[in-house]
Amino acid sequence: MHRQVRTLIQKFTSRWVVYPLLVVLLYPLTETAVYSMVRMNGFVIDQPLVPESEIHQGGPPRDGIPSIDDPVFISPEQAVFLKENDRVLGVTFNGVSKAYALNILNYHELVNDVFNLHPVVVSFCPLCGTGMAFDALNDGKILEFGVSGLLYNSDLLMYDRQSDSLWSQIEGRAISGSAKGQRLKRLVVEHTSWKHWRDQYPNTLVLSDETGYSRNYQSSPYPAYSTSQAIYFPVSHSDKRYHPKEVVVGVEIKDKFKAYPFVELAKGTGILKDEFQGEQLTIEYNAEAHSARVTNENKAVQPSLMAYWFAWIAFHPESYVYKY
Repeated sequence: MHRQVRTLIQKFTSRWVVYPLLVVLLYPLTETAVYSMVRMNGFVIDQPLVPESEIHQGGPPRDGIPSIDDPVFISPEQAVFLKENDRVLGVTFNGVSKAYALNILNYHELVNDVFNLHPVVVSFCPLCGTGMAFDALNDGKILEFGVSGLLYNSDLLMYDRQSDSLWSQIEGRAISGSAKGQRLKRLVVEHTSWKHWRDQYPNTLVLSDETGYSRNYQSSPYPAYSTSQAIYFPVSHSDKRYHPKEVVVGVEIKDKFKAYPFVELAKGTGILKDEFQGEQLTIEYNAEAHSARVTNENKAVQPSLMAYWFAWIAFHPESYVYKY
């Protein structure tokens, strides 16, 4: 809108009588459009699927947190920068297994990758503790994603560089732009320790710390965040049953949600049998690796999400919660 207004004003600049009238009539519209773009990191947000007032600037501008668009991978033996207890996101898809160190993802949040020529985006939101991967071939189009610098419920809003649409990471849904309402296909991600992932997948590839960016990947930009009570940005719903940063593993089945807090799983044997929405689930809790895996009755891995409690309940206020 503001570009059209500028063009119209320029067209009449020689008409001194009309020009003041145009300025008076159109100035409020111009200011509103410009303000919206600046406040939203250059994104024009028109009737988003979430309240616009709940979309917040996270601090960095668009692409101020740079995605990794040309990732380089190495063998486990070459990954000397990884310690056994370091956290990784592990993805097996299309015949390939890969590990992405959170030490790196803390600084980049997105990796635009390919698995045997199939496009995939791997994402991590340090504020919510959520690691997710999505099929980047959407409706026949290959999408490449960047970090918008905007947040919804304290969670990363990605944007695709093809349409400038904003996508909620946890929902995997476009909340604004021409892709609004579309959903990305989730891939199974294991959020675990490097040792645990390497033991399961000894031939895994590993994202190299030679990213092309000058970052100290041995130092966290969020020191002590995972143990503090602090939530840096507003959320639409909160629940004080657990510490805000209590880790949960959550599932969605038939449009219903259920969370399994690690503090509850730790009270059991490590293997929990549960029925939810008519599905037989097994939750395997690994205290040493601080991770959990959910499988169905066919022993197939069920898509799940590890997240901080505050983030899970903000997005799923009606979620069922497992209690030991």
